[in-house]
Amino acid sequence: MAHKCQIYLVPGFFGFTSLGAYNYFYRVHDTLKKYLWEEYDLDIEIVQCPTQPTSSLRRRALVISDTVKSSGGLSADSIHFIGHSTGGLDVRLLTTPGVRLRTDQVENEIGKRTKSVTTISTPHFGTPIAGFFTTLQGRHILQILTTMASNRAGKKSLFWASKALTFAANFDDFVGRKDTFLDHMVERLFQHISMDPNDPIWTFLEEVKNDQGAIIQLTPEGMHLFNAAVADREGVDYRCVVTVVEKMQWSYILSSLKSPIESSSAFLFYFLHSLAGREHKHYPYPSPADKLEAQLQEKLSFPINSKSNDGISPALSQLYGELIDVEVADHLDVVGQFKNAGGELYADWLYSGANFNEEKFQQTWKKIGDKIAETELRS
Repeated sequence: MAHKCQIYLVPGFFGFTSLGAYNYFYRVHDTLKKYLWEEYDLDIEIVQCPTQPTSSLRRRALVISDTVKSSGGLSADSIHFIGHSTGGLDVRLLTTPGVRLRTDQVENEIGKRTKSVTTISTPHFGTPIAGFFTTLQGRHILQILTTMASNRAGKKSLFWASKALTFAANFDDFVGRKDTFLDHMVERLFQHISMDPNDPIWTFLEEVKNDQGAIIQLTPEGMHLFNAAVADREGVDYRCVVTVVEKMQWSYILSSLKSPIESSSAFLFYFLHSLAGREHKHYPYPSPADKLEAQLQEKLSFPINSKSNDGISPALSQLYGELIDVEVADHLDVVGQFKNAGGELYADWLYSGANFNEEKFQQTWKKIGDKIAETELRS
């Protein structure tokens, strides 16, 4: 009987499987599967897990366990998890020896089959961004977002706004302005919005409204408790990919002013990067060992310290287990959300100045694939 191996891709905070025509792990499935087959002759099934966007880590881990069970993972010979951002914490919780998330033995069965856990841009020791959402300003932002999805008037407003933007995009095509950011958003998201209560956009926002438990848990204080309770499973290879961007220079922000979309995104990233650089004085990140520090600095032209981050996760908070790779990239670049990804000019969500590109995307996922193959061929 052929060896059955499955890889599970787990989204992060505010994550989704797909929303409109957007995919969270954009082109990751095909990139990784093709590489493992061509380079190692490994025919591995890859499953992208759904998630609860802002729910507690326990609820998110339960969703993963349901996905593993429904996708035939309990009959697999080996399982590999790849978690981006908060998804890495979900997987660490799910694979903890003796964890009790359910009334059956599914977690134990999953744990016995798990061979590796790869975390990407994961805040293992918390992120100050989560602390911001516990403030009055942060709570107001979430409240505005979720209120628009929780009543019919709000949904109608968003629906008709999407139709107005669709009309505007079609009109500017008529006058010769084609392939703009607005065209891209209409094609990938706005034209898919409907008033159907089961529309994925309303489901997504309703889930955000109903459960925001991860916000407290992702604070440095919350992760201090998490790391005291969550243990590594013997026989599982724990690895990480670190992403980091140097503090944005004003010259880059000024150069982006020619485009309203790029400039607003650049200002947003500058704000997020500043927030994520505020280390909690009572819950500092562990100092990397000399070997890890050398690995980090080898690929970087700027020093790593407590302020270094990718716009969401502090770099030193991302270190856990074996370091596979460190990339100059913002929080979403490595999962395929970067400029010109797949030939799409507006595939990027954050204009960070990281200059992450297709070559780096391919290299990073090949390194992740190499480590999974190493574990498979060893077992």
